[in-house]
Amino acid sequence: MSPPPISDLFRSFARIGLLSFGGPAAQISVMHGELVERRGWLTEQQFLGALSFCMLLPGPEAMQLCTYAGWRLRGVLGGLIAGLLFVLPGALVILALGLGYATYGDLPMVQAVFLGIKAAVVVIVLQALLKLAQRALKGGDSWALAGLGFVAMFFLSVPFPLIITAAALWGAWATRNAVPGPETVGVAVPFSQTVTTALVWGTLWAAPVLLAWGMGAEFLTDLALFFSKLAVVTFGGAYAVLAYMTDTVVATKGWLTTAEMIDALGLAETTPGPLILVTEFVGLLAGYAQGGAGMAVLAACLTLWVTFIPCFLWIFTGAPYIERILARPRLKGALAGISAAVVGVILNLSVWFALHVLFGQVTMSAFGPRPEISSFSLRDAVYVGLAGGLLLGLRLPMVPVLVLMAALAGLVHVLI
Repeated sequence: MSPPPISDLFRSFARIGLLSFGGPAAQISVMHGELVERRGWLTEQQFLGALSFCMLLPGPEAMQLCTYAGWRLRGVLGGLIAGLLFVLPGALVILALGLGYATYGDLPMVQAVFLGIKAAVVVIVLQALLKLAQRALKGGDSWALAGLGFVAMFFLSVPFPLIITAAALWGAWATRNAVPGPETVGVAVPFSQTVTTALVWGTLWAAPVLLAWGMGAEFLTDLALFFSKLAVVTFGGAYAVLAYMTDTVVATKGWLTTAEMIDALGLAETTPGPLILVTEFVGLLAGYAQGGAGMAVLAACLTLWVTFIPCFLWIFTGAPYIERILARPRLKGALAGISAAVVGVILNLSVWFALHVLFGQVTMSAFGPRPEISSFSLRDAVYVGLAGGLLLGLRLPMVPVLVLMAALAGLVHVLI
């Protein structure tokens, strides 16, 4: 099949980008409908193989799958068109919402609206946990990894990168006797071209970090280094890394409060594009606290750069070798180990968010967060229960529920 015209490529991936609400599963479904069923640009086998490959990579798998599809159709230019159109619509919306939140977030009415959003976010994270658990927990060892992941992060504050490294090593060791699958050549690319691709995109990734460091911009350098590290350890999806990010930006860096992190996730859920765009919101709020709107925009752009440039690096460097990589069972075993541990990590995030929504005072003890029982909020518990009924009971779509909960909390604030 001849490559599709750039104009058709642009229209299709713009459509995918604008309709990519609802998390990775919904986004991947939109892509499958457009690229496999409607256009026939990829076969079912190519699509599923690419998805398996992207799940082995750090970063948002839906965005990387989109980039791979563009690369497969029209090379690097196609990959850039596909990846950028998947990210930019949501990034622009987050930028506008973030600036509005930074400016008006302290108003009582705005805070009331976000109470409803926070309640829905608690249930959304629980919903993501249940879906992942059904897919990732297949045997006793996977349940054990999930339990150990929760205990390590919630009670012992073990760093997220250490948890996923240990889980990956266990998964690889557990499949050490598995028989490799048939290896195919894939897309023929000279090794020198692979090295050049890695160097070019690695340089693009590092350039703004080095520039900030060279200019003595301590905050921007710290921000860029943190989110660069985050881009390397974001296995298991955005919900998994949110626990690590929350712990670092709230407890260690002091850039945001836990309430602001929950608000950030709520806003990111309502926009198109990958959920990891929540990093842009975090960077924006941190920048606003440091130097107002100008610094907020600069910090948001820098955060976007170091979050998504690595995605292009992984895809453009590794895509030609996708068939060879997928033939390695120990890689799949490592991914299975990570997925199991991530269930425990997301459980940690779910409990953390629930405690901070339901209790007005939560303090850190030697063995994890401890709520002050007297600060329990019955109103917020009712909001969480209502959101749970809508999302888990009636199975209503996420975005309408977020909007409905925000409107309800705002109405209660006006009437009471």
